[in-house]
Order: sequence, then C-alpha cells, then structure tokens
Amino acid sequence: MSVLEFGRKASVSGKNSSLVILIHGYGADGKDLLGLADSLGTHMPDTVFIAPDAPHRCQMNPVGFEWFPIPWIDGSSEVDAQVVIEQVLKTTNIFIDEMIDAEGIGPNNTILLGFSQGTMLSLHIAPRRDEPLAGVVGFSGRLLEPESLIDDVKSRLPILLIHGDKDDVVPFGSLADAANTLTANGFTVYTHVAEGVGHGISPDGLGTALQFMENMLTSKS
Repeated sequence: MSVLEFGRKASVSGKNSSLVILIHGYGADGKDLLGLADSLGTHMPDTVFIAPDAPHRCQMNPVGFEWFPIPWIDGSSEVDAQVVIEQVLKTTNIFIDEMIDAEGIGPNNTILLGFSQGTMLSLHIAPRRDEPLAGVVGFSGRLLEPESLIDDVKSRLPILLIHGDKDDVVPFGSLADAANTLTANGFTVYTHVAEGVGHGISPDGLGTALQFMENMLTSKS
C-alpha cells in the first residue's frame, strides 16, 4: 500500500517508458490534474501518469487536500506549517520512489509536474534527490526556502517554469525570483509567460510543457 492515495492513467501505447507525476495545488486533489493526461497522453503515448492526493484535508476547502498549511490563509502558525512541510517532503519523496519502483521506470525518465503548491513542493524536492529526475514543470508556483538551495542541492535537472502574468494568487514576480535563484545555482531553467492568464493552466502553457517534456524524455532515450 502506498503512502499516498493516487490515481493512475495507463500509457496509451501500453509501452511504459516514462512517468509523469502530477502534483496538485492547495485545496484540490489528484483528479484535478490527472485530467491533463487525456490530452498529454495522445502526444506522449509511452508515458504513465500518476496523480497523488496530498495527505491532509484542506482547512479552507475540506473537500480538497493540502500539502501543507498556509498561515496567511488558514491562520495556522509558521512553526506548525514548517513541521508539516518537513513531514510532507519526506512522504512525497517516499511516494516518488514507490512509483518509480512500481512502474519499473528510472528516475531519469520521470518528470514532476506541479501546479501552485504542487510546484512549490516539486521545486523543493527534485534538486535535493540523490538521483536526478528528467525534469520539473512548474505552473504558477514559487521557490520555497531559496536561501537553503545552495547548501542542499544534489541534482541539477532541467526546469520549466510557467506563470500567468495576471496571477492574483501567487504573484507573477515569483517566476523571475525562482528562475534567477535556480540559474544562479547551476540549473538550466526555461520560462514561459502565459499572457493575460490568472492562476491556472492555459493552452499555450500546457503546449509549452508538452514540448519540454517530450524533449527531456527524448534526450534520455
């Protein structure tokens, strides 16, 4: 039994050569992103898509889940939030390993795709893993604890950051902040600005993500 509940979309071709793990945002669930597999899978026929639910019910939206509390939204303390973050980082890392083992697909053919809080989690976890993943796609997120990256980094993997310039939830400036910090620490970073888009995933953003993932996975084959 896995440490997290999750949904799975089998590869279209039945040939499982790559894995995309979809990390949802605050107040959502795995199904929220697993629907992307319907359109992405057509172009990535050998890819398995996995979408876990965060381990905690969302305090502000009990029908959904949260990876960690957000003090300025839910009134939790910074100390309590930090404790949960540390726990969820460990749990999510275990989950990634479980899925890699279960699918028989190596880390070098595995991509994390996150949205909002899921991006924050993905950007924190991936650089600190011993074996590099194929890449990270981050929609509408930001970099947690940027000052710790220089000491913690173990894997420098390619990263794509996508952000709507009308985002009123996670400030658009978070894109440049994350890109600059990651680049300064030796990462290859690609960015895409979704013009006129708020806090969401637009068709042009998804198309850019698809191209990035295809390129990263092809380069590993």
